[in-house]
Parts: sequence; C-alpha cells; structure tokens
Amino acid sequence: MPTADLETLPGVGPATAEKLNESGFESFQSLAVASPSELSNTADVGESTAADIVRAARDAADIGGFETGTTVLERRNEIGKLSWHIDEIDDLLGGGIETQSITEVYGEFGSGKSQVTHQMAVNVQLPKEVGGLHGSCIFVDSEDTFRPERIDDMVRGLPDEAINAALEDREIEGSADDKDAVDELIDDVLDKIHVAKAFNSNHQMLLAEKAKELASEHEDSEYPVRLLAVDSLTAHFRAEYVGRGQLADRQQKLNKHLHDLDKVGNLYNAAVIVTNQVASNPDSFFGDPTQPIGGNILGHKSTFRIYLRKSKGDKRIVKLVDAPNLADGEGVMRVRGDGLKPE
Repeated sequence: MPTADLETLPGVGPATAEKLNESGFESFQSLAVASPSELSNTADVGESTAADIVRAARDAADIGGFETGTTVLERRNEIGKLSWHIDEIDDLLGGGIETQSITEVYGEFGSGKSQVTHQMAVNVQLPKEVGGLHGSCIFVDSEDTFRPERIDDMVRGLPDEAINAALEDREIEGSADDKDAVDELIDDVLDKIHVAKAFNSNHQMLLAEKAKELASEHEDSEYPVRLLAVDSLTAHFRAEYVGRGQLADRQQKLNKHLHDLDKVGNLYNAAVIVTNQVASNPDSFFGDPTQPIGGNILGHKSTFRIYLRKSKGDKRIVKLVDAPNLADGEGVMRVRGDGLKPE
C-alpha cells in the first residue's frame, strides 16, 4: 500500500506514514490488529495518538466489531485445508491443516516434526484439486533443520496425480515419469520456499515480522504465501531463558512471537505450523511422561496441537491432542525416504 493511503488516517502525516511503513505497517489491516503500545514503540508516536490511529484503521479496514454467526460461517468458508496426502491423518484433522490457525506439532527428537514441516512446504504448492493451497512457503529455521535435498526427495515421492497436476499448473511440459520435467518442478518448488535461519530468539521474533512483510509483497502474486513454518518455535527461548527467574520474561516474549505469527496467518489466509520440543515430567507415574515446552501460553494460542511419537521402524503415531471443533484421536503414518506416507 502506498504511503499516501496511510496519511488519510487522523494523526498520520508524511513523516509518521514513512515510519509506519518502515516498521512494517503498510496497510489498514496491519494497523488495525496492532496494539497502541506496539505502535507507539515502533513508530515513535505518543500512546494516545497511536490509539487514535489504531481506532481509525479498524474503521477503515472494517474489522473489530461484532458480526453475526452467519457472517463468521461465510468467512470460515474461505479457510483452506492443506492435505497431508495421508487419508487417515487428513480425516483426523477434518480435511488437513487449516489456514488462519496455528498448528503446533510436538514430540521428542526423531519423531518426525521437521519431516512434517518439509512435507507441508511441498504440499502447500500443489493445486487445490490435489490437496494443496496453490501458495508459497516461508520457513523459519532455528535448529538448522531445513534441507533442500529433503524437498527434492519429497517432490519425487508425491503421487503421480499430484506431480502431473503441479506440472500442468506451472506449464511445465512432461509428466511424472519424465525426469527432466520433474527436475524442473523441483527447482520451481525450491524457488517458492523462502528460508531464513534464526540465530537467537530476538532474531527469530524479527523474522516473524519480516514474514509479514514478505507475505504482503506476495499477496497479489501467482503464488501468495499460504504457509509459515517455524522449526522449532521454542529451541532458542528454551536455551536462552534458563531457570524459574527468567520464566516470566520468556513467556512474555513467546506470547508476542506467537501473536506476530498468528497475524500472518489471519491477514494473509496462511497456515502456520510450529514445531515444539518436549521435556520429561519425572512426577508422572502413569501414561506418557513427555510434555510440550511453552506452558499455557503456547497451549492456549495453538488452535490445533498434534503429538508425534515413535513406533516400530518408520512408523509414527500422530495424535490430535487439542482442537476447537474436532474429537481427539490418533492416526498412523510412515516417515520414508520419499516423504510422509500412509501406513
């Protein structure tokens, strides 16, 4: 959005509009979902002025008021579902991973969390008729897990129907059994995954803000951002904030980070997938002793919580732990060289 458009808001002159743009507030929508204190700190305006700007932006963007359940249902119909290409898991999730929601995937080391983020970075780019969202992906990598070679394996491992649909969609001549065509498809898929490595928690939080800018830039492109993956959400926070004395600070920062990620999902109709580590609870005498990191803040902010645990060989149990409109349940998948597959 041009800077001049923001100048129509009360209290926003050319200089303030420029500061807002530099801080990533480029539209009425992004201002409407900001808090006055956040705006005051980032754009260097007074708290009362910031409150006026937010209020005017909400009026201009027509968000923030009450609406009927029918209107909510109509908006819910815009939500996309990103398929795992595993019927049992898709059924468990009511059709796949939802856009405009945060889906948390947690489990111990080697349970397949990073495999899920890689597979979804591929699947999101597929046409909608074969379970994709016809979009690109932003991948925030905090544990040095992203591997382009894995994307290569997973594209080759897609069902022929999905490969053929993707080739046709991208106007690449050939079919699933044409090596040159598939090689060209893989290059194009990698081109549409925007990867950034997070070096610490502050950098990770900054990347979430940059993700909003990137999603805005691609909003009207052929492949808008439809997936934001963070692998892992909690690793840096866990390492940098040690002990109970720093717990409040950690949770406060984690809360802001989650809100920034959620904004990307809601503003740009993107699915947000975050992976999370687990810790053992020595007081647990019955059941599984592992618990996800992040406490209640992450528990409440995640719309869907999925627990992965190892089984025999390449089998993984996928357990839906929490969802607002779905029953808890379990499914089975295999983590193979060519991607995530049904049992």
